[in-house]
Amino acid sequence: MTTDEDERYGAGEDPYALALRPGSGPVYLRLVDGRRIRMPVHRWHERPTPADETVLERCVGPVLDVGCGPGRLCRELLSRGVFALGVDIAPRAVALTTALGGLALCRSVFDRLPAEKGWQTVLLIDGNIGIGGDPRGLLHRCRGLIVPTGRLVVEVDPHDVEELCTARFEDHQGHSGPPFPWARLGRRALRGVAEELSLSVTDQWTSGHRCFSALAHRA
Repeated sequence: MTTDEDERYGAGEDPYALALRPGSGPVYLRLVDGRRIRMPVHRWHERPTPADETVLERCVGPVLDVGCGPGRLCRELLSRGVFALGVDIAPRAVALTTALGGLALCRSVFDRLPAEKGWQTVLLIDGNIGIGGDPRGLLHRCRGLIVPTGRLVVEVDPHDVEELCTARFEDHQGHSGPPFPWARLGRRALRGVAEELSLSVTDQWTSGHRCFSALAHRA
């Protein structure tokens, strides 16, 4: 059976994929309990913000940008002479990144990736700690991607929250894509998960309303 949603969003064309088009309208995360969280789509297509700069200045190459979207961070790092590779499950995200001069693979972070255990910095920015709805599994995977002296740079929720949920991407007209597992973590919850994985919080900072933490292998 074909629904109106199928007509509007074919394979790979859910609201997230459409939001990757520059100039697109707002996109939200619709949670199963009805809450709606606006996604920072405008930021994905712009130059790095002052908050992004605080992340970029902490990046030591090579850098892996997980869930890179249109690749604003990995492209900026390359322009500064720092090798960076983006990974994203959306073909449109990868196409945009490479068209604009970046390097990206259409792949899940849980798939086999180049230079396993060889990355100095792995980025989980723009809420990407929520990927897969299992922060512990995601951080365990990312821990296995970095060198012993490497770091994970994670953007956390500004609120003290720890939530595993199911969500959909939804546009401003209420059209939604398929459900997927997601998670939201604040700074305290991230620290707790990190400790379980023998990771230490080596740095944490706030820029505007955005909050970040850096994790490293425990000495």
